[in-house]
Amino acid sequence: MIATLLKWIVPWEFSWIFLATFVLTCVLYWRGSRRMSVSFSRKLAFWTGMAIIYLSLHTYLDYFAEHEFFVHRIQQLLLHHLAPLLIVTAFPGTALRAGMPFSWRIRLWLPLRRSWPWRVVTGVLLNPTVATVLFIAFILVWLIPSMQTLAMLDWRIYRFMNWSMLISGFAYWSLVLDHRPHPPGRMTAGLRVLSPGITMTPQIIAGAIITFSHTDLYPIFEICGRAFTFNVLTGQLIGGVIIWVPSALLESIGAMMALRQWLRLSRNGRLPRRPQPRRAEVSRST
Repeated sequence: MIATLLKWIVPWEFSWIFLATFVLTCVLYWRGSRRMSVSFSRKLAFWTGMAIIYLSLHTYLDYFAEHEFFVHRIQQLLLHHLAPLLIVTAFPGTALRAGMPFSWRIRLWLPLRRSWPWRVVTGVLLNPTVATVLFIAFILVWLIPSMQTLAMLDWRIYRFMNWSMLISGFAYWSLVLDHRPHPPGRMTAGLRVLSPGITMTPQIIAGAIITFSHTDLYPIFEICGRAFTFNVLTGQLIGGVIIWVPSALLESIGAMMALRQWLRLSRNGRLPRRPQPRRAEVSRST
C-alpha cells in the first residue's frame, strides 16, 4: 500500500525549479492567510488549485500524460482551465503580498513592479486581446500533430508546453474574473461575460474534429509506448470529448462567475456611467 502510494507521489520527471516555485508560493500564501482574514472558501479554492497543479506536473500522472493522448488532454485541461480558474477565484494576490517579509516587499517586490521589464511583460500578457488570443492559440497549437510530436520527443519543449498552458490560463482567467470595474480593470464587465463564449468555440470545433476522426492523428504515443491496451481510436475519441465538453463546461462556469461580478458591480453602483446627452436648448422666442 505504501509502495503504491509512493509510486504516485514520486515525480516522473523531477524539477527543482518547479518545486522551489511551488513551495515558495505555498509558504507565502500560508503566511499571508494567517496575517489577514481570508474566507474558508477562498482558501479551499487556492489549495485545491495548487494541489491540481502539483498532481499534474510533479507526480506519476505525468508518465501517463506522456503515454496516452486522453490522459494528456486531462492534464492540459487541469493546467489550462481548472487550476487557474480555482486559484484566480481565490484572489490570492493580497494574501501572497501579505506573506512576504517586509524587507522583501521593500527591496524586491516594489523595485520589480516599477522596473520596465515587469511593466512590459505584464502589459503584454494582461492585454485583453493578447491574453485571449494566447489562451486559444496555446490550445490549438499543441493539438497540431507535428507540434505534439516535437513536445513528446524533446523534454524542453514538453515543459514549455505545460508552462505555456498554465501561464496563459492564469493571464486569461485573471482578466475574466477581475472583481474591479473598468477601469482600473483591463477588460470591461460585459466583455468578461462574452469572452468565454468566444474562446470555447475553437475548442469545441477542434474537439469535434478529433472525436469523429477515423485515423490515428497522434502516432507519437504509439512510438513512446502506450500506457493502456485499449483501441487507439477509443483513446483519441475520449481525448476529443475532453477537449470538447469539459472545457466548454468550465468556460461556461467562468462566464457565469463573470456575470455574477457584473451584477455585483452594477448593484453597488461601481460601473462607469455613460454620459447623458445634453438636452436641446429651447430656442428663445423672439
